[in-house]
Amino acid sequence: MSNVKEDPRHEDAEAAQSAETAESEAAAADTPEDTANDAAEETAPEAAAEPAEEVSDAERAARLEGEVAELHDQLLRTLAEAENQRRRGQREREEAVRYAAAPMLRDLLAVADNLQRALESVPGEVAEEDGALKVLLEGVQMTERELQSVFERHGIVKLEPMGERLDPHRHEAMFEVPEPNQPSGTIVQILEPGYLLHDRLLRAARVGVAKGGPAAKPAPEADADDEPEATEDSA
Repeated sequence: MSNVKEDPRHEDAEAAQSAETAESEAAAADTPEDTANDAAEETAPEAAAEPAEEVSDAERAARLEGEVAELHDQLLRTLAEAENQRRRGQREREEAVRYAAAPMLRDLLAVADNLQRALESVPGEVAEEDGALKVLLEGVQMTERELQSVFERHGIVKLEPMGERLDPHRHEAMFEVPEPNQPSGTIVQILEPGYLLHDRLLRAARVGVAKGGPAAKPAPEADADDEPEATEDSA
Protein backbone atom coordinates (compact mmCIF):
# COMPACT_ATOMS: atom_id res chain seq x y z
CA MET A 1 0.00 0.00 0.00
CA SER A 2 1.39 3.30 -1.10
CA ASN A 3 2.04 5.98 1.42
CA VAL A 4 1.55 8.81 -1.20
CA LYS A 5 -1.38 11.10 -0.32
CA GLU A 6 -3.87 12.13 -2.98
CA ASP A 7 -3.90 15.78 -4.13
CA PRO A 8 -6.93 17.68 -2.67
CA ARG A 9 -7.26 19.68 -5.84
CA HIS A 10 -7.86 16.50 -7.76
CA GLU A 11 -10.72 15.57 -5.47
CA ASP A 12 -12.35 19.00 -5.87
CA ALA A 13 -12.27 18.74 -9.67
CA GLU A 14 -13.92 15.31 -9.54
CA ALA A 15 -16.65 16.68 -7.26
CA ALA A 16 -17.40 19.61 -9.57
CA GLN A 17 -17.56 17.29 -12.57
CA SER A 18 -20.00 15.01 -10.73
CA ALA A 19 -22.26 18.01 -9.91
CA GLU A 20 -22.38 19.14 -13.53
CA THR A 21 -23.26 15.63 -14.68
CA ALA A 22 -26.14 15.48 -12.17
CA GLU A 23 -27.58 18.82 -13.36
CA SER A 24 -27.43 17.70 -17.00
CA GLU A 25 -29.28 14.50 -16.17
CA ALA A 26 -31.92 16.44 -14.22
CA ALA A 27 -32.51 18.86 -17.13
CA ALA A 28 -32.79 15.97 -19.56
CA ALA A 29 -35.30 14.25 -17.27
CA ASP A 30 -37.94 17.07 -17.66
CA THR A 31 -41.17 15.56 -18.98
CA PRO A 32 -43.46 16.98 -21.69
CA GLU A 33 -45.95 17.75 -18.95
CA ASP A 34 -43.49 20.09 -17.30
CA THR A 35 -42.92 21.84 -20.63
CA ALA A 36 -46.68 22.23 -21.13
CA ASN A 37 -47.04 23.68 -17.66
CA ASP A 38 -44.32 26.21 -18.39
CA ALA A 39 -46.02 27.19 -21.66
CA ALA A 40 -49.35 27.55 -19.85
CA GLU A 41 -47.74 29.81 -17.29
CA GLU A 42 -46.31 31.98 -20.10
CA THR A 43 -49.65 32.28 -21.96
CA ALA A 44 -51.66 32.94 -18.81
CA PRO A 45 -50.85 36.68 -18.74
CA GLU A 46 -51.78 36.95 -22.42
CA ALA A 47 -55.17 35.31 -21.76
CA ALA A 48 -55.77 37.67 -18.87
CA ALA A 49 -55.01 40.66 -21.11
CA GLU A 50 -57.66 39.73 -23.73
CA PRO A 51 -60.57 41.64 -22.04
CA ALA A 52 -58.41 44.78 -21.94
CA GLU A 53 -57.77 44.47 -25.70
CA GLU A 54 -61.54 44.15 -26.36
CA VAL A 55 -62.21 47.41 -24.49
CA SER A 56 -59.42 49.12 -26.36
CA ASP A 57 -60.87 48.00 -29.72
CA ALA A 58 -64.28 49.42 -28.81
CA GLU A 59 -62.80 52.74 -27.83
CA ARG A 60 -60.71 52.80 -30.97
CA ALA A 61 -63.79 52.11 -33.11
CA ALA A 62 -65.74 54.90 -31.41
CA ARG A 63 -62.85 57.29 -31.90
CA LEU A 64 -62.56 56.38 -35.57
CA GLU A 65 -66.29 56.89 -36.08
CA GLY A 66 -66.01 60.35 -34.54
CA GLU A 67 -63.10 61.21 -36.81
CA VAL A 68 -65.01 59.98 -39.86
CA ALA A 69 -68.03 62.11 -38.91
CA GLU A 70 -65.82 65.16 -38.41
CA LEU A 71 -64.07 64.65 -41.74
CA HIS A 72 -67.42 64.18 -43.45
CA ASP A 73 -68.67 67.47 -41.97
CA GLN A 74 -65.50 69.25 -43.06
CA LEU A 75 -65.89 67.83 -46.56
CA LEU A 76 -69.48 69.08 -46.82
CA ARG A 77 -68.45 72.52 -45.61
CA THR A 78 -65.59 72.64 -48.11
CA LEU A 79 -67.86 71.62 -50.97
CA ALA A 80 -70.47 74.21 -49.95
CA GLU A 81 -67.83 76.95 -49.76
CA ALA A 82 -66.44 75.95 -53.15
CA GLU A 83 -69.94 76.07 -54.65
CA ASN A 84 -70.56 79.51 -53.14
CA GLN A 85 -67.28 80.80 -54.54
CA ARG A 86 -68.14 79.37 -57.96
CA ARG A 87 -71.53 81.06 -57.98
CA ARG A 88 -70.07 84.33 -56.70
CA GLY A 89 -67.38 84.27 -59.37
CA GLN A 90 -69.93 83.49 -62.07
CA ARG A 91 -72.16 86.35 -60.90
CA GLU A 92 -69.22 88.76 -60.86
CA ARG A 93 -68.24 87.73 -64.38
CA GLU A 94 -71.78 88.21 -65.63
CA GLU A 95 -71.99 91.64 -64.02
CA ALA A 96 -68.61 92.60 -65.44
CA VAL A 97 -69.83 91.71 -68.94
CA ARG A 98 -73.23 93.32 -68.35
CA TYR A 99 -71.85 96.67 -67.17
CA ALA A 100 -68.48 96.71 -68.92
CA ALA A 101 -69.58 99.36 -71.43
CA ALA A 102 -70.86 101.77 -68.75
CA PRO A 103 -67.94 104.28 -69.00
CA MET A 104 -68.19 104.51 -72.79
CA LEU A 105 -71.98 104.77 -72.74
CA ARG A 106 -71.81 107.49 -70.11
CA ASP A 107 -69.62 109.52 -72.48
CA LEU A 108 -72.13 109.02 -75.29
CA LEU A 109 -74.84 110.63 -73.20
CA ALA A 110 -73.24 114.00 -73.92
CA VAL A 111 -73.77 113.35 -77.64
CA ALA A 112 -77.45 112.63 -77.03
CA ASP A 113 -77.73 115.82 -74.96
CA ASN A 114 -76.20 117.92 -77.75
CA LEU A 115 -78.53 116.43 -80.34
CA GLN A 116 -81.51 117.22 -78.13
CA ARG A 117 -80.32 120.77 -77.59
CA ALA A 118 -79.86 121.23 -81.34
CA LEU A 119 -83.45 120.14 -81.96
CA GLU A 120 -84.82 122.44 -79.26
CA SER A 121 -82.84 125.44 -80.56
CA VAL A 122 -84.67 125.55 -83.89
CA PRO A 123 -88.32 126.70 -83.73
CA GLY A 124 -90.68 124.71 -85.89
CA GLU A 125 -92.03 127.69 -87.82
CA VAL A 126 -88.53 128.78 -88.77
CA ALA A 127 -87.72 125.33 -90.15
CA GLU A 128 -90.92 125.38 -92.21
CA GLU A 129 -89.89 128.63 -93.88
CA ASP A 130 -86.36 127.46 -94.73
CA GLY A 131 -86.28 124.28 -96.79
CA ALA A 132 -82.57 123.58 -96.20
CA LEU A 133 -82.93 124.11 -92.47
CA LYS A 134 -85.94 121.82 -92.45
CA VAL A 135 -83.97 119.03 -94.11
CA LEU A 136 -81.11 119.51 -91.67
CA LEU A 137 -83.49 119.42 -88.74
CA GLU A 138 -85.07 116.22 -90.00
CA GLY A 139 -81.60 114.64 -90.30
CA VAL A 140 -80.76 115.59 -86.73
CA GLN A 141 -84.08 114.14 -85.57
CA MET A 142 -83.38 110.87 -87.36
CA THR A 143 -79.90 110.73 -85.82
CA GLU A 144 -81.29 111.37 -82.34
CA ARG A 145 -83.98 108.68 -82.78
CA GLU A 146 -81.41 106.18 -84.03
CA LEU A 147 -79.14 106.91 -81.06
CA GLN A 148 -82.01 106.34 -78.65
CA SER A 149 -82.84 103.10 -80.44
CA VAL A 150 -79.24 101.93 -80.01
CA PHE A 151 -79.43 102.84 -76.34
CA GLU A 152 -82.58 100.75 -75.90
CA ARG A 153 -81.04 97.73 -77.64
CA HIS A 154 -78.20 97.81 -75.14
CA GLY A 155 -80.42 98.14 -72.09
CA ILE A 156 -80.19 101.92 -71.64
CA VAL A 157 -83.44 103.50 -70.46
CA LYS A 158 -84.04 107.25 -70.58
CA LEU A 159 -85.45 108.91 -67.44
CA GLU A 160 -87.73 111.92 -67.94
CA PRO A 161 -89.36 112.30 -64.50
CA MET A 162 -91.51 115.33 -65.20
CA GLY A 163 -94.27 115.56 -62.56
CA GLU A 164 -92.76 112.84 -60.40
CA ARG A 165 -91.67 113.24 -56.82
CA LEU A 166 -87.95 113.84 -56.34
CA ASP A 167 -86.05 110.59 -55.81
CA PRO A 168 -82.51 111.31 -54.54
CA HIS A 169 -81.38 107.93 -55.85
CA ARG A 170 -82.28 108.83 -59.45
CA HIS A 171 -82.65 112.60 -59.56
CA GLU A 172 -80.36 115.51 -58.79
CA ALA A 173 -82.18 118.68 -57.71
CA MET A 174 -80.44 121.74 -59.15
CA PHE A 175 -82.84 124.45 -57.93
CA GLU A 176 -86.31 125.07 -56.52
CA VAL A 177 -89.18 126.78 -58.33
CA PRO A 178 -92.07 128.50 -56.53
CA GLU A 179 -95.10 126.51 -57.71
CA PRO A 180 -98.08 126.80 -55.37
CA ASN A 181 -100.14 124.52 -57.61
CA GLN A 182 -97.64 121.65 -57.36
CA PRO A 183 -96.81 119.61 -54.26
CA SER A 184 -93.48 120.54 -52.72
CA GLY A 185 -90.69 118.29 -54.02
CA THR A 186 -92.39 117.62 -57.36
CA ILE A 187 -90.20 117.81 -60.46
CA VAL A 188 -91.35 120.71 -62.62
CA GLN A 189 -88.37 121.15 -64.94
CA ILE A 190 -85.78 118.83 -66.51
CA LEU A 191 -82.35 120.20 -67.35
CA GLU A 192 -80.82 116.86 -68.37
CA PRO A 193 -82.61 113.53 -68.60
CA GLY A 194 -81.28 110.61 -66.60
CA TYR A 195 -80.35 107.17 -67.89
CA LEU A 196 -80.39 103.65 -66.49
CA LEU A 197 -78.12 100.84 -67.69
CA HIS A 198 -80.26 97.76 -67.10
CA ASP A 199 -81.09 98.19 -63.40
CA ARG A 200 -78.21 100.51 -62.48
CA LEU A 201 -78.12 104.26 -62.64
CA LEU A 202 -75.92 105.48 -65.45
CA ARG A 203 -76.60 109.18 -64.88
CA ALA A 204 -78.98 110.98 -62.55
CA ALA A 205 -81.53 113.34 -64.07
CA ARG A 206 -80.83 116.99 -63.29
CA VAL A 207 -84.10 118.66 -62.42
CA GLY A 208 -85.81 121.61 -60.79
CA VAL A 209 -88.39 120.95 -58.06
CA ALA A 210 -91.46 122.81 -56.81
CA LYS A 211 -91.31 124.80 -53.61
CA GLY A 212 -94.04 126.12 -51.36
CA GLY A 213 -96.96 123.96 -52.56
CA PRO A 214 -98.90 121.34 -50.60
CA ALA A 215 -96.89 118.49 -49.11
CA ALA A 216 -96.38 115.58 -51.46
CA LYS A 217 -97.13 112.03 -50.45
CA PRO A 218 -94.01 110.23 -49.28
CA ALA A 219 -92.58 107.87 -51.85
CA PRO A 220 -92.20 104.21 -50.84
CA GLU A 221 -88.80 103.56 -49.34
CA ALA A 222 -86.39 101.61 -51.51
CA ASP A 223 -85.11 98.31 -50.20
CA ALA A 224 -81.66 98.37 -48.67
CA ASP A 225 -80.53 95.82 -51.26
CA ASP A 226 -81.63 98.07 -54.12
CA GLU A 227 -80.03 101.29 -52.86
CA PRO A 228 -76.43 100.44 -53.93
CA GLU A 229 -77.71 99.67 -57.44
CA ALA A 230 -79.43 103.08 -57.61
CA THR A 231 -76.24 105.07 -57.22
CA GLU A 232 -74.02 106.24 -60.03
CA ASP A 233 -70.89 104.85 -58.36
CA SER A 234 -72.31 101.35 -58.40
CA ALA A 235 -72.38 101.42 -62.20
